[in-house]
Amino acid sequence: MDFGRTQEQESIRSAVRSLCAQFPNEYWRELDGASEYPEKFIRALTDAGWLAALIPNEFGGAGLGLAEAALIIEEVNASGGNAAVRSGGTFRGSRRASCGSRRSASPSRRRGRRRRASRRPRCIAATAG
Repeated sequence: MDFGRTQEQESIRSAVRSLCAQFPNEYWRELDGASEYPEKFIRALTDAGWLAALIPNEFGGAGLGLAEAALIIEEVNASGGNAAVRSGGTFRGSRRASCGSRRSASPSRRRGRRRRASRRPRCIAATAG
């Protein structure tokens, strides 16, 4: 079995790395200081199609596999962002860690709306076995 990367996977890695390079550490520090959501970064990932990596082509996504999605997440994390994996195979780019935080960076929270309380643990690490 060959575990090497394909040319397409290397192209994906290179493209995501280039996109992430447009958001230096100063960008992330500013957001962290202001407790803001990385809207420009997410918009850039969305416009480039990387947030639709796992969505099938027939539904407007890139139709990529898990290995390609993992490469995208690796590059986001390596660049200084934090690609927290969520259920459903999606991920979000955010520098902020959610463990132990009572504040949410979601747009609805920033507009003053409150989420319903959840019985699930707030921290993914708390559920790891």
